[in-house]
Amino acid sequence: MTLVPPIAALALLALPALAWSQATSSGDPVAGQRKTQMCGGCNGIDGWRTAYPEVYGVPKIGGQHPAYIVKALQAYKSGERTHPSMRAIAASLSDQDMADLAAYYGGTQPKTARK
Repeated sequence: MTLVPPIAALALLALPALAWSQATSSGDPVAGQRKTQMCGGCNGIDGWRTAYPEVYGVPKIGGQHPAYIVKALQAYKSGERTHPSMRAIAASLSDQDMADLAAYYGGTQPKTARK
């Protein structure tokens, strides 16, 4: 059995995180803000619920980690996530569009529900 030296093991563990951060760090929040017209109609309304294909509480995306936003959009585009409206929207997005939207929404403050 071959043991991996501790430094090498740490480097191997850090590679996915480094790749993830590099994949999402190229987004431009200013360009992302110009691309939000397709997002604000649902994700920008407090308490919004869709009725198609079922009643679904729409999540707020402001303040989410940019890497999460990119991964979610990629999952909608690939069909891994199946919400029809989001799948259609994500299908129209390029990798740069996703990175730009993630940079914009990742840099905004999350909104919480009011009592």
